[in-house]
Amino acid sequence: MTSIRLNSLSRSKQSLWLGLIIGSIVLLICLIYSIMLGARDIPLRIILESFTAFDRSFDHLVIQTVRLPRSLMAITVGAALAVSGALMQGLTRNPLAETGILGIESGGALAVVATLFLFGSSSVSVYASMAFLGAAIAAVSVYFLGTLGRGGATPLNLTVAGAAMTAFISSITTAILIVSQRTLEEIRFWLAGSLAGRDFDLFLQVLPFIVMGLLLAFLLGKQITTLNLGEDVAKTLGQKTTTVKLLAAISVVLLAGGSVAIAGPVGFVGLVVPHMVRFFIKTDYRWILPYSAIVGAILLIISDIATRVLLKPQELPLGVMTALVGAPVFVYLVKSKVKR
Repeated sequence: MTSIRLNSLSRSKQSLWLGLIIGSIVLLICLIYSIMLGARDIPLRIILESFTAFDRSFDHLVIQTVRLPRSLMAITVGAALAVSGALMQGLTRNPLAETGILGIESGGALAVVATLFLFGSSSVSVYASMAFLGAAIAAVSVYFLGTLGRGGATPLNLTVAGAAMTAFISSITTAILIVSQRTLEEIRFWLAGSLAGRDFDLFLQVLPFIVMGLLLAFLLGKQITTLNLGEDVAKTLGQKTTTVKLLAAISVVLLAGGSVAIAGPVGFVGLVVPHMVRFFIKTDYRWILPYSAIVGAILLIISDIATRVLLKPQELPLGVMTALVGAPVFVYLVKSKVKR
């Protein structure tokens, strides 16, 4: 009986690893198509030549300086947003938790807008720092407001606090943009969530923080799984829940702040992807988190392709595409939660 159970667990683990490999292959295919497709399609042969015999021709320059960097940014931002959403849902046991819905992305966006409004154009490192700072302040504020409700920081209280914080932050951001036409002109496309014209140097500066956030999240997979069973159960099993929550919060801020700095506030990825993953992997966050990273990267790079090809040569904001997918899912989740 024991050997049968061990064989079953071994097969299950092999299937999970196989799923990650297949997901990585699908992501690679999406990356190739992302480089190929755009206002002007580029054949695969020319793409290969740009890596093996770069000659500074127009197509080669477009591949190396525009489409490849943009595709890498889409993969990174998608993975970061999806993992941060999965982490928040596991940490709060709230199926509606997501950096956009809980106001964390809005906080980062407000910090960048305020910096541009007060100081004018600044270095990309300043924008990145302010995005991290704004995300952190918003996260702390939402948690504090959530604890003020009856029963403490329950999933419902956190969701209500996040919605209120998002509305408050968005109103301040809108007021700044109304007052300053210059700020609006410089940042309006970024506020809708976009990868068009993004500074690759900024991406390289933010990338180490996102990588640290991802690694920290993956290392917390086992602890989040235990915490998801209930804080009392986790404490009984000897887990230092306060330390786990603090480390998870640091990971979320790094991931959300980095994503906002690169692409602006892109909503719903962190909400939709973890639910897609949990359809196959129910409760084990040691697998939910890496699967979320791959599925989030695939979802965002496909969305970015769609923004370029649906109305080409014009381009849609990335946030519009993710909202088209995420908004119906959000409504479904809210209705399901109310029914319970």
